[in-house]
Amino acid sequence: MSSLLRQTPRSPLLTAAALAALCACLPAAAQEARLAALTVKGQALAASQAAFSTQHLTQEDLAATGAQEVEDLWRQVPGMHVNDYQLSGVANAVVLRGFGGGGHGGDIAATLDGITLNEAMSHADGYFDLNVVVPLEVEEVTVHKGPVSVLQGNFNRAGLVALQTRRSGTYTEAQLQAGSHGTYDLQGALGRQLGADDQMFLAAQSYTTDGARPDADARRHTLSGRWHHRVDSRLDFALSARWHEARGDSPSYLTQAQWQRDPQGKDPRVQGDGSEKTFATLRLDVNYALSDSTQLLAFAYGTRQDFVRWFTRPRSGTWMQREERYDRDVLGMGLQLSGSAALAGAPLEWLLGTERQQEDTDYGYREGTQNRQRMAAAVSDRRTALDTMAAYAQAHWKLAPWLQPSMGVRWDRFTGDCRRLGAETGSDTCERMATTRHASPKLGVTSQIAPQTTLRASWSEGFALASDFAKYALGTAGLDPNVFRQTELGVQWAPHRSLWLDLAVYRTTSSNEIRNVAPGVYENFGSTRRSGAELQAHWTPLSKLELQWSYGRMHSRVTENANAALVGKQVTAVPAYTSTVQASYRPTAGWTLRAIWRHVGRGAVDAANTQWSRAYQVGDMGAQYALPRSLGWGDAQLSLWVRNVTDQRYASSTSVIGGERLVAPGAPRTVTVGLKFAL
Repeated sequence: MSSLLRQTPRSPLLTAAALAALCACLPAAAQEARLAALTVKGQALAASQAAFSTQHLTQEDLAATGAQEVEDLWRQVPGMHVNDYQLSGVANAVVLRGFGGGGHGGDIAATLDGITLNEAMSHADGYFDLNVVVPLEVEEVTVHKGPVSVLQGNFNRAGLVALQTRRSGTYTEAQLQAGSHGTYDLQGALGRQLGADDQMFLAAQSYTTDGARPDADARRHTLSGRWHHRVDSRLDFALSARWHEARGDSPSYLTQAQWQRDPQGKDPRVQGDGSEKTFATLRLDVNYALSDSTQLLAFAYGTRQDFVRWFTRPRSGTWMQREERYDRDVLGMGLQLSGSAALAGAPLEWLLGTERQQEDTDYGYREGTQNRQRMAAAVSDRRTALDTMAAYAQAHWKLAPWLQPSMGVRWDRFTGDCRRLGAETGSDTCERMATTRHASPKLGVTSQIAPQTTLRASWSEGFALASDFAKYALGTAGLDPNVFRQTELGVQWAPHRSLWLDLAVYRTTSSNEIRNVAPGVYENFGSTRRSGAELQAHWTPLSKLELQWSYGRMHSRVTENANAALVGKQVTAVPAYTSTVQASYRPTAGWTLRAIWRHVGRGAVDAANTQWSRAYQVGDMGAQYALPRSLGWGDAQLSLWVRNVTDQRYASSTSVIGGERLVAPGAPRTVTVGLKFAL
């Protein structure tokens, strides 16, 4: 499969344009002949998730904010935040439920149409990059908060982000945006019914920018396609593929003093930083209806990725560039059986599944490169393998409106190996991984106590393997996984048709944290407690005015550590709170005025809590105008957005590296104009 994935088109936009033109010539089938959307992994779990805190975001949410990245949606989720590194082609750190290592680390699981995006051994375990997704192709994004989903294991600590692309409908859509700093974004999406038994869906994006800082240019191109064929009334299948390429330069971070003098400057010691990436996936889904109430889904997928980055930062009293390379091959397959039945006269929805994934990563690490030129031998040059076998089950029983329990469990088994590909100067261990097993239960219940009020409560467990190369050390053979247990209470209240509220409080404790005692020696010792509250409110005081508020407060503390001085300290990179207020006003027909105000609290920068990031607030304002249909462009819309409207100086990420406090400058005021149309 890897050889097939390597054969990718070198001009995605030309290919997309050609395919779009071809499909545009094909007439859409009549409405009554339209195919039903193919079931994807986990889709049958929708009802059971009511017992847990989940948030659904749609294409309409993306369109309302003119988003150029899926990541822009996270500010609409209470307690979710992006520590933006402002490094071209490098995933940012995402905060959720008091965990600060999602995206750039392994605290959050991420899937795209059932394909795992988390990388087993890239940067930190669990790294994922959502730039491989075209925003215009997204149908829905579901954020599962906490380790509540049975669909993911090792990286499902703070939660799961599940993205689903469009898989039904006939449409032709395009969006063009141009903005400050030489930024251009072109997206297209097309859906066609090809006769009675076939559907095709295509999407493409080309994004370029010169960046607000010196040497901050970036380019990325993405093309995706999906073909769905119905064999008969019971059997259908879908074949989907994706190709993504990204290149960019990076000015790295600034010291605190440099940032105060010139918030959009560049350290002269940074030369040649940046990244290059190619990414491709291929997936086959086969769906068979065993009966009117039972479905069998079989799937297989492959991923091929080549990624390299160059990054300069303080080290050993100077600034030094490093090179990191990650070449990945992933092969996954699985079966899923879902259905509905009656138990004690009440509806029962259930799901059983099993999945296996093999991931191989060729990892190269070098220090002291100069302007991307290698000057020394490799610190690491090795290949790792991680083999995951999983089984899961979940059921949701609608016993009565006031009692609807959900029960689930996931079992994981991990094996792996590590071998050196060449000479190394580093000392990280590289041995066969000891077999690790873990079962994670998920329990929840919902209760509608009144027509306008629904309560929920849940208890769920997640886990984490030893990080990085520690899992390939003989010293971790007898250790248990790091276990996370979350307890949550929530309420949804809709006292009036114009007002909707959702409130959740949670507490997550970790135990058996894995620490390095001496070279090659590890132990289970350490714990952390995370607690918080999340509020989401939607109010429509007038027919022309909508208000939304998303607020999250997080309290993450170390409760046990070998260093007694750290007990009681706050977990780094987690803001005390996040708050987003959104307003939408329609003064006249065709016009929509929008405003978004984001407030982020301060957070600890170092483990000892001697340094803190500053709280900040930033606002966006926009106007959208629906063009008359008489122009022949269908549903066309012009938009104007001013980001960071007050030109606020703020740090989108603050860290301490090599003893120096470093700042990733937040983006200055930018202006973007756009045109979107749907034929």
